[in-house]
This record gives sequence, structure tokens and C-alpha cells, in this order.
Amino acid sequence: MSDLQAPLRPKRKKGLVDFLVQFRWILVIFVVLPFSALYYFLIYLGDVRSEMKSYKQRQKEHDENVKKVVKRLKQRDPKKDGLVCTARKPWVAVGMRNVDYKRARHYEVDLSAFRNVLEIDKERMIARVEPLVNMGQITRVTVPMNLSLAVVAELDDLTVGGLINGYGIEGSSHIYGLFSDTVVAYEIVLADGRVVRATKDNEYSDLFYAIPWSQGTLGFLVAAEIKLIPIKEYMKLTYTPIVGNLKELAQGYMDSFAPRDGDQDNPEKVPDFVEGMVYSPTEGVFMTGKYASKEEAKKKGNKINNVGWWFKPWFYQHAQTALKKGEFVEYIPTREYYHRHTRCLYWEGKLILPFGDQFWFRFLLGWLMPPKVSLLKATQGEAIRNFYHEMHVIQDMLVPLYKVGDALEWVDREMEIYPIWLCPHRLFKLPVKTMVYPEPGFEHHHRQGDTNYAQMFTDVGVYYAPGPVLRGEVFDGAEAVRKMEKWLIENHSFQPQYAVSELNEKDFWKMFDADHYEHVRRKYGAVGTFMSVYYKSKKGRKTEKEVQEAEQAHLETAYAEAD
Repeated sequence: MSDLQAPLRPKRKKGLVDFLVQFRWILVIFVVLPFSALYYFLIYLGDVRSEMKSYKQRQKEHDENVKKVVKRLKQRDPKKDGLVCTARKPWVAVGMRNVDYKRARHYEVDLSAFRNVLEIDKERMIARVEPLVNMGQITRVTVPMNLSLAVVAELDDLTVGGLINGYGIEGSSHIYGLFSDTVVAYEIVLADGRVVRATKDNEYSDLFYAIPWSQGTLGFLVAAEIKLIPIKEYMKLTYTPIVGNLKELAQGYMDSFAPRDGDQDNPEKVPDFVEGMVYSPTEGVFMTGKYASKEEAKKKGNKINNVGWWFKPWFYQHAQTALKKGEFVEYIPTREYYHRHTRCLYWEGKLILPFGDQFWFRFLLGWLMPPKVSLLKATQGEAIRNFYHEMHVIQDMLVPLYKVGDALEWVDREMEIYPIWLCPHRLFKLPVKTMVYPEPGFEHHHRQGDTNYAQMFTDVGVYYAPGPVLRGEVFDGAEAVRKMEKWLIENHSFQPQYAVSELNEKDFWKMFDADHYEHVRRKYGAVGTFMSVYYKSKKGRKTEKEVQEAEQAHLETAYAEAD
């Protein structure tokens, strides 16, 4: 064997857990998929039942449920009860991070009833929704009206509350920013039981700017008013293949949506949707979409592709065909385009069901897809969960647009994971410095994609088993994530907190800014009632001692040292 053929790392010894992971598809097919389908059906029936109620009735139920939350909060004895969190089970969350804070002593408040669309206001172009409304539910309501949220996260199961308190993005974020940037008002239950409505220009504006990325550690979000936009029935999607090295792929991606003349706000030059997939160190496909009417889509010669049908090829594989046949254009029904990655969970479905992309499976059992992430987590057990944390990566790297090429090279060098997902988003200059913020002085550099009021970033989505794992070699997943986090801190980039993190408290506050967040925590009494965002995101089990220390640390926060 030549040196070039020799493995880069020593071979890893396999154990029982490798066998369980390899044949996990048996459990998925016979248990997870049927129960997922049943669960989705029951949820759908509940959504239909909710939609049959008048907005007035839904609002009445909402007010009653808010009163229950307030009553529950006021019953808490700070001296006896633990920190406050929701009653949702740890495995229910869509994110990959272990919800280990719920394994320690805590005081539960049930928010499970908050799953209604409260109002669609066509005059104000606002959707008022509760936090457990998910993307599949809201698009089922709005798309038939030719309306949509400005930013619709791709996976059906992602909830409004998670996308606001955590992180949410979509192919329209290069125009509208992150999901939380499209919210115009929050209804929050504070630690003392007060119910407030926070907007960017009322007395609770400081709270309004602190809610995103706070992970529910400032109060309970019970409703949100979110921006709507007019849409059309179809998405005209252009698939453009690019071949070259990673820096050239990054430049091709930038050119697909960011005019080099800086005219970033010109709708004639900037598409409605942007997405990129890098399939190897030398190949990528970049997609740009424009809303199109039914009449345009059905003109003679135009191709309509109903990607939502259960037997259709998985979207990422369909897009990959552009590398062979060249650039092409097709029309996709808008709602099906929004949820194009749901059936295969991007490309994670290939690991869960290795044959799930085959035609015979798609035709016979594709209608059962996707497996519900919460059920996958509930059936994996501690050993498999730890295996995935070490041998599998689900991370998003939010990096300035001009550093995308550097990020791609870093992922290729350290993780060897493909495909890689690329999705641009704006970070706006705000009146206050929030947890995530643009680079200081970015507007003076006039870089591609930037404007005077927002810096263009990109989500570099890294989801799959690393190359060394696929080759059976030794791979230290925790160390790889630590290196990634170090790179992010050094490059003014961010890591969404749904993912597994290895950050200690000092480095966490190097990546994120603490000042405004901690000011709001103290002002609204969250300290000693809700755990801090670092504590909630921290990897590993939370001991009783840690809980007590967190309750007592009213004014102590680990701020980053000045470099």
C-alpha cells in the first residue's frame, strides 16, 4: 500500500454499540417510522381541530392558559424548588444537544397547550402564533392565502419558540435576517408572573432585543407576532453547478446572490431564495429561487416538479444531478419547496436508513418518512447517544460571508464531511449589542453582500459522519468540536446552541456578548428563577450542587477577558 493510500489515522476498534448503530434501521422501520406516522397524523388532526375554532375562541383559550402559567410560577418556593423550566421531556426537543439540565432538580411549568395559530392579520401582515406552532402547521394555514412568514425554516417540526429563543434560518434570510429578526412583538411571562408585550419601540424594548438566542432564560414566551409577506404559488428554481477548489466554490456561491457592485437591495439582482450544497472539495450546486405565479409555471415548456411526493428522489440528490446535466430550471409548488429537506432530514436520512433513498423504499415506505427526531432520540439509549456525539457531527457555523472559503477549507481539513449546506443570512446593526452581532466597522469595508445596515453571514451546515469515521478510523468528536469552536471565536463567528457544545463558560462569553443579556436578566428578575443561557447549553449532567450555585449566583457572570 502506498503512502497516499494509507489511512490518515489508526483504525478504531469496534464494539457492541457499533453493531447497534449499524442495524438500528430495523428499529427505525418497525417501530420509529410507524409511530412517527401515527404521531404526525394525530398532531394533524389536532391542528385541524384548532383551525376550526374562531380566532376569538383561540384567544380565549390562550388567555386561560397564560393564567395557568402565571399561577404555576407564583406557586414556586425559591427556597425549596429548583430553577424553572418547561415540563417538556428532554427527548422531545429537535436539537441534538442533550437537555441535561432537566436531569437535575427543577421546577416544571407546562406549556404544552400553546400550539395554536391565534390570528392571521392580513391588514397588518402579521401572524400571531403560540410558541409550539411548527413550520408545517403555519405554512398549511398561510400558503393557501398566498402569504408566508418571511423566514420559514425547512423542517416541519421546528417550532416558533425554538426558532426565536434559539436559532432559525432559511433561504430568504439573505433578505430578512434570522427568524427572530422577523418578529415584531413577543408576549412574555416574566419571573414574577407579569405578562408583558415587548416590541422594539415600547418600554420593554430592552427585553425585545434580548430574547433571541436566550434559550428561554429570561421568561416564558407564550405568543409572538411575526412578519408576513405576499408570495406566489410556485418557486422558480435555478440549479447552477460549480466546479473548482473550495475558494472558487465559495466565490461562486457568493456571486449567486450578492452583486459585486454592492446593489444588495435590488430585487432585480437578488433572488428571493438562496441555497448551496457542496458535495466534494471540487463540486457544488447553488440554487436561486424566485416566486412565480401558477400561470407562469404552467406555460408550455416549463417543468413542474412536485418534490413533496413520497416517491420522489431526496432533494439533495436531485440537486446533485446538475453536476452531470448542467444548469437547469424547474418550478416547485411553494409549500413543497419550503419543506424540501423534511423527508430526508437534509442527508441525515442516509445514515438512519442506508437504503432509504432507493426507489423501491421510497415507493413502498416513503410515505412514512421522515422519522420523528424526538422518537429517534427516545429510542437510542445512552450508549448510542454518546456514540453519535463522538462519531457524528451536527453543527452550524455562522461565519461572515467573506470567510466562507476559509470555513469550507477548515471543515474539509478537520472533519471531511460532505455534503455541506450553505445558507446566507444578514446580521443587522441594532440599537443595542445583542448576543450575536456584526463585526465592528464592517460597513467601512464594503465587502460583497454587506450594506450599511447589515453584514452578510452564512450558515455553513455540517451534518453527517466525518470521513475518518466512515473509513473506520479513530476520530475524537469532542476535540473536533473544540477546534471548531476555537476557530469560530477567532473569526467572529457563532455556533447555534441547539448543537452539542464543548465551550467552557469563559469561552462561551468570548463567542457571545453577555452585557445586554445579563442586564436584562437582572432587571426582570430572571436570575435565581431561570438558569443562565450558558448553564442551559452546557454539555453534561447538571448536579444538585451546580443547580444551587446557579440559583445563588445572582450577580456573577463569566465575562470574556479582553484580548
